[in-house]
Amino acid sequence: MRLHRLTVTAFGPFAARQQVDFDALAAGGLFLLRGATGAGKSSVLDAVCYALYGELPGARRANRTRSDHADPQQLTTVVLELTLGGRRLEITRLPEQPRPKKRGTGWTTEKAQTLLREWVADAGQGQPGWRAASRSHQETGEEILRLVGMSREQFCQVVLLPQGDFARFLKADATQRAELLGKLFDTERYRRVEAWLGERRRDHEAALQADRRVLRELVSRIEQAAGPAAQPAAEHLPAEGEPGTDDAALTRAALGWAALLRVDALERAQVDACALAAAEARQLAAEQLLTAQQELAGRQQRHGVAVRRAAALAATGERREAERRRLAQAQAAVAVESAHRAHAAAATGHQRAREQEEQSRQRLAPLQGVAAKAAAPAERLAEAEGEVRAAIGRLESAAADERRGAALAEERRREAAELRAAEELAQEAEAWLTERQAGAEARRQREEAARGAASLAQQLADQREEAEQRLAAAHRRDELLARATHEEQALLTRRQALLTARSHTLDLRQRRLDGMAAELADRLRAGEACLVCGAREHPAPAATATAAVRPADERAAVEAEQRAERAATAAEAGLTDLRVAVAAAAATAGPEPLPALRERLEQLTGAHRAALRAAEELTALLQERERAERREQHYGTQLHESRERAAARTARLEVLAAEEAELAARVTEARGDAPSVAAHAERLERLAQALAAAARAARSTEQAAARLEEAERELVLTARTAGFAAPAEAAAAALPAERLAALGRRLEEDAAEQRAVQDELTRPELVAAAGLPPADPPLAQQALRRATDALRGAAADERTARERCAELAGLGQRLARLATELGPRLAAFGEISRLAQLAGGTSGDNRLRMRLESYVLAARLEQVAAAASTRLVKMSGGRYTLVHSDERERGTGARRSGLSLLVVDAWTGTERDTATLSGGESFFASLALALGLADVVTDEAGGMPLDTLFIDEGFGTLDEQALEEVMDVLDGLRERDRAVGVVSHVADLRQRIPTQLLVRKSRHGSTLHLTGPDAG
Repeated sequence: MRLHRLTVTAFGPFAARQQVDFDALAAGGLFLLRGATGAGKSSVLDAVCYALYGELPGARRANRTRSDHADPQQLTTVVLELTLGGRRLEITRLPEQPRPKKRGTGWTTEKAQTLLREWVADAGQGQPGWRAASRSHQETGEEILRLVGMSREQFCQVVLLPQGDFARFLKADATQRAELLGKLFDTERYRRVEAWLGERRRDHEAALQADRRVLRELVSRIEQAAGPAAQPAAEHLPAEGEPGTDDAALTRAALGWAALLRVDALERAQVDACALAAAEARQLAAEQLLTAQQELAGRQQRHGVAVRRAAALAATGERREAERRRLAQAQAAVAVESAHRAHAAAATGHQRAREQEEQSRQRLAPLQGVAAKAAAPAERLAEAEGEVRAAIGRLESAAADERRGAALAEERRREAAELRAAEELAQEAEAWLTERQAGAEARRQREEAARGAASLAQQLADQREEAEQRLAAAHRRDELLARATHEEQALLTRRQALLTARSHTLDLRQRRLDGMAAELADRLRAGEACLVCGAREHPAPAATATAAVRPADERAAVEAEQRAERAATAAEAGLTDLRVAVAAAAATAGPEPLPALRERLEQLTGAHRAALRAAEELTALLQERERAERREQHYGTQLHESRERAAARTARLEVLAAEEAELAARVTEARGDAPSVAAHAERLERLAQALAAAARAARSTEQAAARLEEAERELVLTARTAGFAAPAEAAAAALPAERLAALGRRLEEDAAEQRAVQDELTRPELVAAAGLPPADPPLAQQALRRATDALRGAAADERTARERCAELAGLGQRLARLATELGPRLAAFGEISRLAQLAGGTSGDNRLRMRLESYVLAARLEQVAAAASTRLVKMSGGRYTLVHSDERERGTGARRSGLSLLVVDAWTGTERDTATLSGGESFFASLALALGLADVVTDEAGGMPLDTLFIDEGFGTLDEQALEEVMDVLDGLRERDRAVGVVSHVADLRQRIPTQLLVRKSRHGSTLHLTGPDAG
């Protein structure tokens, strides 16, 4: 990986756009990155990390990327151009940041943006250039991570070598070293393996504990199911926790004990089944006895009831005989009742028919020409109706002619109205077209004038906008000029205050110098030595001429002078900004004064409004012309169609007049003295209907009289047939339907009761039961109750025994399945437990008590120590070598081993802890560790060559010779065209490393400057 160019805008301390040309810095292979504290040296490295990973380094991730010095309109941007895996890439990143709204006031949030581009030989049209590869944050991050082969933490440790962190690494304990190495070499998967093994061991152990609980629970349930008479489990099973007892032995003992219990329960169940069969036989005999006693008691009771009912029926015999005779007379009268009803209905019908006939004849009498026929019989009335109907038929043809005449008159009126409408439309269209032709020229002239006004309005609008901008700028110019005048006075006041404060400070300082002798005299004490001459006697101490100036007074005066200086500097900067703003406003407003610009704007505004009013007429004129053209087309069509309709209506009116005259002559002849044919026909129709109604009423009266005579004959005949001398006797013997039905039901119930009593008294079983001693069912009931209680007890014992056998069988099966499953689980638990203890460092087979992750980290640390020793030997003049140790660390609580680091001193041949190295020696070792770690992590990441490295601080602890040796090592890093950047404040490095990137800070933000032979 080689960096080419970094460009930052509004990033960190850099307010404006700053660019770093790494190709120019790497020309000499070694360059120095220097600057004052807080200038932003680390921000350059932060920008590289942010461009690659979209995040700042771990220790500074909480910092904001946005520069506080930047213009709000300037967006924070980081652009990095580099080569990765032989591909020239450009990464552009913009973080999420606030910016002013483009419309209105306030702020809005600009979303984060990422752009990845690649330099290709053919970017389009055969020319090389940049081609966009991705705009996605995720895709860009995945592609960069794939090419770099390192995470952000690894990159910051390998490319941005923080030497101070490795100095602390030398003195850290095993836990702290494991934390750092774990982040660099990504041993999280080994930690997860340890956790997984531990979790699996706990899961297996929990499963075994659950199996043990299930086993104990099954034993308890088997002992409970077997009952108190069974052999207790304590006599056959070993106690929990007893030495020499394992899960398999406990399971085998439980299986044998459960089998014995099942055999014992089966024997007891057979005994209880025999007892149940005997109890069932005794209970059945008691039930049969109770049934026999209950049947005997029931028969004896039925016989007694039948005897009492027979006596009661014999006492009511005479009453029943009288009721039977009355029922026979009433039933005979029922046959005559229907004939009575028929006779009454016939009489009512005859009376109604006579009344209707009288009313019909009365309605017929007033009609003209038929008064003589009002008293005629039905046949004559029907003949008169036929004659009138024939006359109505002859009038239908004349009625049709009359209706046709009326239709022709209506049609003639419609045709005349349409003729008048067509003539009016033709006159209207002709008048409008004549007027339209006369005003065409005047309309054209008005349209031309309106078009000219519209063009003038657009020109005046542009001039007015320019005048408004100049007037606003003139307002700003005059306001800013007034503020600038005020600020100049304020600046003069602040400068005068600064001069006064400075003069006061100098005066106090001079007075204090003059009074130092008096201060020393004030400190003299009798018998104590003088701080100047050493004498213990002070015959003439100096006296203070004026009031003494204390150090606090001088400090207060200096602070007041500094405040005055800051105020004057701020006022001067504000005045400069105001003057720049005045110049910008004056450039826009021009030399004219504010009243002249205001008058010019008013003139343009008035002219623009007048032009707009004149131009507004153009739209109305165009719309009016469009409407007039449509109306002209409409009226032309209307004129042509109206003339054609007028001609057609005139011809039709002539035809209608001739036909109407012919029909009028025929209708006058047919209607006679009636106002119309229809009126004459209506009068005849009323006469025909009256004749028909009178004929029908006469026939109905004749038919009703015949029915009445027939009903009278039927009534007399029916009464004689039923045994009555006259119909009146039958009416007297009749009963209402309800009384007749009640009397019949009562006689039937008495007869049925008598038959039932006789049947009961003659039944053989009842006669036989009456001759036996009285039955005693309660005694038989008590015997049955005793037998039933005995049966319930036997059944409960048998059911309990059967359920005990079934439950013991089910529990035995569960116990057998648990025994079958427990064997493989015990074997699996043993294996996973050994693996978990071995990986966790708690197994006796793990001699070094190293966890799996520590073992992997120890191997990595051994590689790092070997790579670091190669450079440490050269930097220390062949004296020191780093070695990795598997021994446990010394100290309280140190139980694990594997991450110890020792330094071998070739001069003494001894090994000692790296924490005992001096400051310069620690720098050698930490720098060697950093470089060795970079090599190992690079190999771990896939061998991606790192052509750009940065080394941070630590050179101030070296003497001249040590610094020379370190520089030799750094020169060796430049092999294979590698560029190394050193971040340091050491002054001697400025002469040793000519190519430098200087970071300067100011109140407006930091800037970057390239110095050296190739700075150009």
